[in-house]
Amino acid sequence: MDLILWRHAEAQEHPDLVLGQQGDPLDLARRLTPRGEKQAARMAAWLDRQLPESARIFASPAQRAEQTALALGRKFKLRDELVPGGDPLALLELVQWPHAKSPTVVVGHQPTLGRVIARLLGLSEEDCSVKKGALWWVRYREREGRPSQTVVVTVQTPEFI
Repeated sequence: MDLILWRHAEAQEHPDLVLGQQGDPLDLARRLTPRGEKQAARMAAWLDRQLPESARIFASPAQRAEQTALALGRKFKLRDELVPGGDPLALLELVQWPHAKSPTVVVGHQPTLGRVIARLLGLSEEDCSVKKGALWWVRYREREGRPSQTVVVTVQTPEFI
């Protein structure tokens, strides 16, 4: 299975100096900045060339994640499991890791995406840093006579595409 974890592009700052809690309406309404729109478009153009038509795409219901996913120009589903501060295990269950047949793209948030990456790669840190607008593409593979493994296919940032 291929899993592409894509962090939303650069977004407007939260209107309150003290950030709200999970599901905070002000946080969920934050939109991409003009720079974020360019980041999303650049990454989406690259990703669209790599993905088969059968790819499944899920996005957080936060406005900034939805805008990032829209840049891809494909159908996607908004899922509450992907809200900011979401549970990494809920994300893995949603995408049916590692048994889904189709590549799956998740547009979400830090630290959830970084925690999923750390879990899948068996890292000692609790999470990996995922830059705004960047994606991590990981693959689960099984080989005859060898233990299954998760490998990093690529890590891309909008600045290097």
